[in-house]
Formats: sequence, structure tokens, C-alpha cells
Amino acid sequence: MGEWHPDILGGGFEQQTLPLGDDVDGEVVATVVRLRPHPGARLFGELRDTDVLYVHGWSDYFFQTDLARFFTDRGARFYALDLRKYGRSLRSDLAPGYVASLDVYDADIAAALDAMATVREGRRLVLFGHSTGGLTLTLWAARHPGVADALILNSPWLELQLGPLGRQALAPLVNARARFDPLGTHPVVDLGFYTRAQRDLGTLPDSPEGWRPAQGFPTHPGWLAAIIAGHARVASGLDVGCPTLVLLSARSTVALSWSDAMRETDSVLVVDDIARAATRIARTVTISRVEGALHDVFLSAPEARDAAYAALRDGMRGLA
Repeated sequence: MGEWHPDILGGGFEQQTLPLGDDVDGEVVATVVRLRPHPGARLFGELRDTDVLYVHGWSDYFFQTDLARFFTDRGARFYALDLRKYGRSLRSDLAPGYVASLDVYDADIAAALDAMATVREGRRLVLFGHSTGGLTLTLWAARHPGVADALILNSPWLELQLGPLGRQALAPLVNARARFDPLGTHPVVDLGFYTRAQRDLGTLPDSPEGWRPAQGFPTHPGWLAAIIAGHARVASGLDVGCPTLVLLSARSTVALSWSDAMRETDSVLVVDDIARAATRIARTVTISRVEGALHDVFLSAPEARDAAYAALRDGMRGLA
């Protein structure tokens, strides 16, 4: 087992580096962060037999301390995974966030679960994914039935912003380019409006340089082909094998130019398409639409953020 060290978040957060060997870019690692419950919650909290594993979205890393404490205040052990080439796991000689298949993350998640010792200790496992992390965990849970006891998805990227027809039309072009130029460049389409909305609301802390760029990481054909393949798997129907809670904003805003509505809507995904896609991933799916929420519902303005936590509390009771 690896060693735990103090994390940049302070306040009882610790991290452990998880060696993963080499991938197409070279040597890679993942990083797991933990926050243990305080003694009273560990003994008497309703989630004292539960471990939570959180996975971030695209161009992101774990920094949501309030979310961690939501679970540890109820007795759960909380862990978050910075996947290879993200955040704490990013190395200067690697293409940020790049993978050619989302199945690659099986190794990252397996290493995190080993560090958590959840299975060995017979504890319940709740998977919690945001955006691209939501897609990653959805696919992982479907490939590993019976491991997770519940799945929570915060604005999961389950469908391309062009919708099913647009995805099907684009896929052959993306796949063709991915075969001969997987690390080629794409035009920048993120204009930084989502980051601006969070900064305006004061919900985005300062990040170490390069960990969360305002306009996202550069994207590449090989990576986009992997995302589209994941969306196609969702569209064809799958079963994550456990009750699932999906949290979404009530509305989306097209991010072609700045508008004040971006402070209270999802300016990243088309939430109606995500809600439809979510019905194809499990036998039991609860979808909660949060009025006034951003793409990360827990980084919204106070009223919407409170509503998101209330939905999470209710959802956890139902999942239990």
C-alpha cells in the first residue's frame, strides 16, 4: 500500500499517488484524495458503512471540499480521484486529459479502490461522477456489475452537444481522423463563459497553474472518438447495476456569446438530451432538475446550491 500525505486542500485532506505504468504518452500516475469522517459521524452517521469515490470532469480536478464534508458529516469515508493527466496527476510532458479509450480508466479506478480497501472491508461503494467523470463511471459500472451499490451523476456528459443525430453524423469523420492523426489539434470551442460564471458567483477557488484552464484543455481526435464511442454505448442502452441519481440544471444556455443567464443555467451541456440519455443507463434512475444551477450544480449560486444539496440528501435516502 502507498503512503498518504497532506493534500493542497488542507483541513484533513490527504492524497496518495497511484503509479499506473506507461500509456501512449509515457509514464502516468493517478492520485486519490481522501477525507475521513470525524469520530462521532464515523460511529453513528447513517453512511458509516459507506465509501464514496468521486471522479471529476474534463479539464478539472477535485477541489469540492463542501461536497466531501457533506458525506463525511454523515459518517462516510470520502475519496476523490484525479485521473491520469489531470490535476494532481498532470505531468508537463503529457497531453492533458488525453486517452484513446475511456476503458483505459479501469486501471485508475482499480488502483483507487485498492487504496480505499472498500471491497476488502465489505463496505458499500457509492460512485459519484461529474460531467465526463459521470460518463466514465457510468461505463465502468456497466462493465463491473455488482461492485457499486449506488451511482450519483452531477450533469453527466452522456450525449454529445449536437444530439444523437449530430453525433451519428460526426462519428465517421472523427473516427477516420483519429486513426491517422489521433493527437491532431481541434479549434478552440470553449470561450471561457462557464469559468466566468463560476468566478462571478465566487464558487471557483484559485487553482494551481494549468490544472483548470479557463477555456479547457486542448482536445484531440483520438480523445473525441473515445467520447463519442462512450455516448454510443449509452445510447444503445446499458445497465450500471445499481440505483442511480442524476442531478441536472433545469435549463441550458448556448454558449456562443456571454449572457447573464449563464450564471443560472448549464452552458456546457444540453440538459434535456442528458435527461433522456440518463433513462438508458439503469433500471432505477432518479432525475432531479435544479432550477438556477450551473453545469456543476454544487458550484451554483447559494439558492440553487442549497437545492442541489437537498436533492442529494433526498436521493441518498432513496438510494439507501
